[in-house]
Amino acid sequence: MWNRIAQFIIQNRLALILVIGVITLFMGYHASRVQMSYDFARTVPLNDPDQIALQQFRKQFGEDGNIIAIGLKDSAIYEQKNFEAYRTLARNLKQISGVSEVISLPVLKIILKDTANSRFYLANIFPDKVNSEKAFDSLLKTVRSQRFYMGQLVNETNGATMTIVTVNKDVMNSSLREALTASLVAEGEAFEKATNIKLHYAGLPFIRTQVANQVKKEMSMFLYASAIITGLIMFVFFRSFRAVLFSMIIIGIVVVWTLGTLSLFGYKITLLSGLIPPVIVTIGITNAIYLLNKYHLEFIKTKDKYEAITIVVKKMGLATFLTNLTVAIGFLTLLATDIIILREFGVVAGINIMALFFVSLVMIPSIFSWLPVPNTRHLRHLNFKFMNSFLRVIDLLVHRQRVAIYVGSMVLAVLSVYGMMQLRSVSFMVDDVPEDSEIKKDLHFFEANFSGIMPLEMVVEFKTKKRRPILDPDNLKKIEQFETYLDSLPHVSKPLSLISFVKASKQAFYNNNPDRYTLPTRSEAGFILRYMKGQSDNSGLFKSFVDSTFSKLRISCQIADIGSVKLDSLVNYSIEPKMKQIFATEGKDTINTAITGSTKIFIKGNKFLIANLQESLILAFILITISMAALFANVRMIVISLIPNLLALMITAGLMGYFDIPLKASTALIFSITFGISVDNSIRFLAKYRQEILANNFFIPLAVTDSIMETGKSIIYTSIVLFAGFIIFAFSDFGGTIALGLLTSTTLVISMFTNLILLPALIMTFDKPKRKKGEHLLIDELHPNFYSEHEDEEIDLDKIKIHSRNASSAE
Repeated sequence: MWNRIAQFIIQNRLALILVIGVITLFMGYHASRVQMSYDFARTVPLNDPDQIALQQFRKQFGEDGNIIAIGLKDSAIYEQKNFEAYRTLARNLKQISGVSEVISLPVLKIILKDTANSRFYLANIFPDKVNSEKAFDSLLKTVRSQRFYMGQLVNETNGATMTIVTVNKDVMNSSLREALTASLVAEGEAFEKATNIKLHYAGLPFIRTQVANQVKKEMSMFLYASAIITGLIMFVFFRSFRAVLFSMIIIGIVVVWTLGTLSLFGYKITLLSGLIPPVIVTIGITNAIYLLNKYHLEFIKTKDKYEAITIVVKKMGLATFLTNLTVAIGFLTLLATDIIILREFGVVAGINIMALFFVSLVMIPSIFSWLPVPNTRHLRHLNFKFMNSFLRVIDLLVHRQRVAIYVGSMVLAVLSVYGMMQLRSVSFMVDDVPEDSEIKKDLHFFEANFSGIMPLEMVVEFKTKKRRPILDPDNLKKIEQFETYLDSLPHVSKPLSLISFVKASKQAFYNNNPDRYTLPTRSEAGFILRYMKGQSDNSGLFKSFVDSTFSKLRISCQIADIGSVKLDSLVNYSIEPKMKQIFATEGKDTINTAITGSTKIFIKGNKFLIANLQESLILAFILITISMAALFANVRMIVISLIPNLLALMITAGLMGYFDIPLKASTALIFSITFGISVDNSIRFLAKYRQEILANNFFIPLAVTDSIMETGKSIIYTSIVLFAGFIIFAFSDFGGTIALGLLTSTTLVISMFTNLILLPALIMTFDKPKRKKGEHLLIDELHPNFYSEHEDEEIDLDKIKIHSRNASSAE
């Protein structure tokens, strides 16, 4: 089959390249339309009960994560001049397109009583102009007496205050948010310049925008860096500018296809999918190295460019297909998860890695068939003395120190298992952002002064035949008891609900006496609630906290980003049981309670994410094992081929435990990806071993030596490129991307050594090859026609050269 494919590519190379060009133009058009993602990364399936509950909550009460908070802590804000600048800031923020509402100290409303009409109404605390310092101080005293705001907008202990900016939902989840955030920061900078008071920013819309902008910047940076670094390494290997240039053009084509795939599938660029183009560059370079290395080897043998190119396609076509397939399997197994961001990442990466195989196999032979033949300088890498010496050391180690290799491997395995036992799974809502970044510093500011900014929502529903059951004094007391408990928790802010409005209404009824900020008694309830009935809700504020029948109530608060483990313990094992205890059903009436919001979904999503990634790793292991079984049809060889790669993964997991690198989305993803890449080394080594064992009449020591000396170079070259390609991610600003880069590159280097040392040692000890009449395995297709008379003669000559005591090179 590969003979026909090779002939087809060579004969139709111009037409095939034109087809690739047309596809690239089509993909380039769609790539130009790809967008950044501004949505919260959904890690829980849409059909999950908690996700459904959250959507129902948002439909009834509105968004829970559409707030940007601007905080400050400076006593100078309470000077009249600075306070006026703060009022100007609030008014300017309200004018920004996409901003729905602004709640800030200078524009606060006070509830007043209209006795004539038996109703309450809202009025500004601060008039447009304050005439004197004395009047200003009096108004500040009025603000402090408003218990509704104290603890919510103002920290009563240290005077810190914040402005709440509500963002329109349609703007929040679109690119328009960039302009909104930029305008908001610009207004803040103008305020800082006028007052010399520092502002702090937080809230999911703001943080997501900042992260999305950084992802966009890093994607470009890593793409260029990976191309430059891997291109330089390739130039050092081949000493050929044209080899590097045309390889980069080929890889650039697939990068365009990758971005076009994102757009065609309706996906957006996320923190994960933004890593695919640099990964394509890295893996594409390894394809180019393998194909060009084989081309140079065959050119030396044949001295005929076209024959050498034809042999490359015939001999390397299936090998390249299988190695790209195993890498693609590592990504495509993510399709088995229910997590959208992982599925998107997996399908786009998997499809384009296979596209990379197609483009490389067509364009590299085609282009080099038109280029001049390689000269002596280009072929010098085939006789790299240092590399030959290094491989001879490995060869001697495998032949003479197998016991030491096994003992060392066992020690590493035991140490790795101990390290794996130290592994912990934890992530944060604002994850991967550096501790010294302004985002993290500002987040800590809100956690220190306002108990956090991450939304936590609770719903209480009274199932009863009574009319307006929430306003029943007994039920109000239960709600107050629960809110008092929430307020006592160190990482939870003062809750806000209908109770807060009822208490504020009682305070207003008694001429805004702060001591009256309590629930009305049964005797008071009648006439205070009568005033509330006459209250219009033009702002829609009531609808955000209670339904029209006053039977379902929203309790809203903020929580600190203390990590998934602590959040899980606090929400699911402290708050939820207490909530059920306080609102225990009595008599015929039923009280339903639920915790929801972005924080609840985050907690569940983290568990879900890790479980799904573990399943995808198991699936990748099974599929790759099946692929190996199809190649070898020999259980012993399948086990031998998997042990070195599993040991590499174990060592990486152990290092994560020792260095306290938590298991989360970005780090758990490493294992599926690197397993598929590292198995490539095993396939290439075993394919060469199979060729040599048949050529040398099943004499294992000689076959192992030849496999190390020839395949070892390609394994080392590609491992260096892969290491360089992934290590650049360590220069990211995101902790998860840094871990991905460090751990992936580390795993691939470890895999290089396990496949060069442990794999041949295991073969020497456990393989018992026997010739079976008529046997022809799939792996034999990786080196078709190897047993022809012409090649046998060449192989025999090489054997003499390799094993001559005075020989200096195996090539």
